[in-house]
Amino acid sequence: MTVTLTPSQQLLTPQLEIRGGAQLQGEVRVSGAKNSALVLMTASLLSADSLRLRNMPALSDIGGMGDILEAIGVRINRGSDWVELQADQLSQVSPPYELVNSLRASFFCIGPLLARLGVARVPLPGGCKIGARPVVEHVKGLKALGAQVTIEHGVVSAVVPGRGHRLTGGRIHLDCPSVGATETLMMAAALADGETVIENAAQEPEVIDLAGLIIAMGGRVRGAGTPTITIVGMEKLHGADYMVIPDRIEAGTLLLAGAITRSCIRVTPVIPEHLGAVISKLEECGCKLSNDGIGITIKADQVNSVDLRTQPFPGFPTDLQAPFMSLLATANGTSVITEAIFENRLQHIGELQRMGAAIRTQGNTAFVEGVARLSGAPVTGSDLRAAAAMVLAGLAADGVTAVQGLQHLDRGYDNLEGKLNALGASIKRTYT
Repeated sequence: MTVTLTPSQQLLTPQLEIRGGAQLQGEVRVSGAKNSALVLMTASLLSADSLRLRNMPALSDIGGMGDILEAIGVRINRGSDWVELQADQLSQVSPPYELVNSLRASFFCIGPLLARLGVARVPLPGGCKIGARPVVEHVKGLKALGAQVTIEHGVVSAVVPGRGHRLTGGRIHLDCPSVGATETLMMAAALADGETVIENAAQEPEVIDLAGLIIAMGGRVRGAGTPTITIVGMEKLHGADYMVIPDRIEAGTLLLAGAITRSCIRVTPVIPEHLGAVISKLEECGCKLSNDGIGITIKADQVNSVDLRTQPFPGFPTDLQAPFMSLLATANGTSVITEAIFENRLQHIGELQRMGAAIRTQGNTAFVEGVARLSGAPVTGSDLRAAAAMVLAGLAADGVTAVQGLQHLDRGYDNLEGKLNALGASIKRTYT
């Protein structure tokens, strides 16, 4: 959500005041996928032609990526839910550190910049502090395509030697199925000379969406969504008009809002295959879900404990571990949650405990004993998904919950409080 602040508000701390206990009902619309839209924006660097992206969410991260691309010469026009990008006059090969530092996805620039211009210098990225997300796989893959890569003083510098400065197709095996590395290498390979095969590739829906855009721009990609992706490089790509997929993490969060308030709501649009593991766990909890081909209706009367372990897609997504923990804090019985992706992604537990949740930890595993009710308290979201977990907990808690850390929430949820209020929640954004 893009929030316009008055000068006095800019000096204050924003928070959401949530009065819990309200029953939700009605239909809520899912915005475009943040984690897809950010990468698709950087794909504009692959062509001198205009790229129009539709179903774009209104998020601070999207604005931040726009600032980064404009700083290197991309011209951008913005509409209510679309953005048009034109990279025919790139003026820089190095986005500025002060912009890159706060946005992890900014590193995606390195693949298309290198493929298009033969040189790129990108500072190591920032973003949520949820654990190590190294760029080793990106660097190894770019080297396999013929780039010379060095990392000095926090900057990754890559250059393609030779007269043509064009990458060469090759075979790349990822040691882990990194989404970021898979997407970086797909974009780099799209303009390489020859065929590139990425083995042990990430299978996430966002990878499939990027493949769809590259194909729409005249590229050749097959196997996206499987562990082996093949890209045949083209000499040039053209513009496209492309629709971003719905955000599966937002859809999952909204389904969890229905479950934690023991309500019946319809969430749309949803691609069920993108949420298979989440849907299975909600059904295992006792929720009733029905898919009408466009959206999913969830009805929750009582919720029982389940065990879950985060895994790469198609396993349970790490991005919904914290929100799902809020639900299980109110379930019948004891649940066991294992976070197997990021080592620092259990920071929300202390905040849930402030609200009366009964949770103990052992390493990267949390044992969640459901309680009859949570109680409102002042809490802070330490990262994007932790902030969403606090909002969900506030919906179910007695009294008022004041959630801070909205700079994280606004990075990934387009008007979350407005959507929940339209369903019957009582949430107000205030400044203290």
